[in-house]
Amino acid sequence: MIIAPTNAVSAEVSPVDVHARGALLLLLASSLGWLVLSGILALIAAIQLHSPAFLQDLPWLTHGRAEALRETAFIYGWAANAGLGIGLWLVGRLGGNLLRALNWTVTGTVFWNLGVLAGLVGIALGDMTSLPMLQLPRYVQPLLVVAYAAIALSGVLAWSGRRVDSTYASQWYVVAALFLFPWLLTAGQMVMLWAPMRGTLQAIAAAWYAQGIWSFWLAPLALAGAYYIVPKVTGRLLPSYEFAPLAFWVLLMAGGWTAGRALVGGPVPAWISTVAIVAGMLVLFHHMVLGLNLRVVLGGTGNALSFIRFGLAAYILSGVLNAIVSFRVVAERLHFTFAGSALDQLAYQGAISTLFFGSIYYMLPRLTGRTWSSGALIVGHRVLFIAGVVGAVVSLTVAGWLQGGYLLDGKTPVADILGNIRGPLLIATASQLVMLAANLLLVVNFFQSVCPCRTADASSPGPFRQPSAVEATAT
Repeated sequence: MIIAPTNAVSAEVSPVDVHARGALLLLLASSLGWLVLSGILALIAAIQLHSPAFLQDLPWLTHGRAEALRETAFIYGWAANAGLGIGLWLVGRLGGNLLRALNWTVTGTVFWNLGVLAGLVGIALGDMTSLPMLQLPRYVQPLLVVAYAAIALSGVLAWSGRRVDSTYASQWYVVAALFLFPWLLTAGQMVMLWAPMRGTLQAIAAAWYAQGIWSFWLAPLALAGAYYIVPKVTGRLLPSYEFAPLAFWVLLMAGGWTAGRALVGGPVPAWISTVAIVAGMLVLFHHMVLGLNLRVVLGGTGNALSFIRFGLAAYILSGVLNAIVSFRVVAERLHFTFAGSALDQLAYQGAISTLFFGSIYYMLPRLTGRTWSSGALIVGHRVLFIAGVVGAVVSLTVAGWLQGGYLLDGKTPVADILGNIRGPLLIATASQLVMLAANLLLVVNFFQSVCPCRTADASSPGPFRQPSAVEATAT
């Protein structure tokens, strides 16, 4: 028996959603598996900071390898799969055409995740590059380039074959990410691995690549969802949309130049860190416009907006703090301390992950035609995850500030420094455990929601109350 969808569901579930359901659900399911694995690895690495003997008899889980495994699983597992799934869905919906070449998307997804898995095995065995954000063994990286191209092909075809002449900010950010990441990855491989630069140029290239992962790939994919969902849910056009193109180009043109802030005080020409400071001030314009455009999120309600609201606040705050920390007088105390880890937690967990969560909570009911299985699990996920992010950021900031003071003093042995900041590190570990528990709630809710045994619930049209007028005409 075929159950006809309700009017609310049929108004929100488009042919694009039905046609691409299998490929997009594969990307989202894969991302959640990597999210849980990265959380487990983050917990192990956090414990080892204050208890070095933890798992000391397992050479494939020493702190250095555990941290590299966590970073790789988070960036190339969770963030890559989730960001690509959200991005493809957005360009398909806004383009008004069915996504094509989905068989390539499925094949690329399978080989991408196999490549990441092989890379994690290589890292665990000690075969890693030691380059930030690119610690995968170099023999799996060509596979990732080909797999990414297969996944992105559907988005490129949706962009080139769109039926609507006008474009929206979400499309700009997704298309930029689809094209820029393969260039970034291949260029990074060439200058750091296959034909490596020498001397300080190697450090400059590594900093540029790490910053590019944020500015050219993950941040655009995360912001694309926010630019689409906020006006859809609130029913309001963005108040300062005419500045959105400027903010977009400032992020792409100046974002990469901020990489030099990681080299403040290092053996590189002084002008590199100076340019990074200036670029950081320019990127603040991007954050300012983002806040002006999406401030309407403050007046909206719903599960998706609750995550996006916090994610946008974390994104803007991370931009401001990174600009401040790049100044030499501040970097003198906080550079090479746990304060850097606090900024990473704020940026990648507080901003990227939370914005992706908001997009997933909005996206899944439109893919399946059904509401989420449990509203209580959604609330639990939001409360626990935000609490974990805040706890990790605050505790690591305190640890970094104290650590910087001890290092400047120069009289306290390193072992005593770690002992003096053990309290904040314990809180950071507890925060990692809370975030892991929160993400497990999301995984349970996700698989319950997509289970074929569930039928459409016509009595719960809540997620489909958003106005459908603000689709591709918000420009």
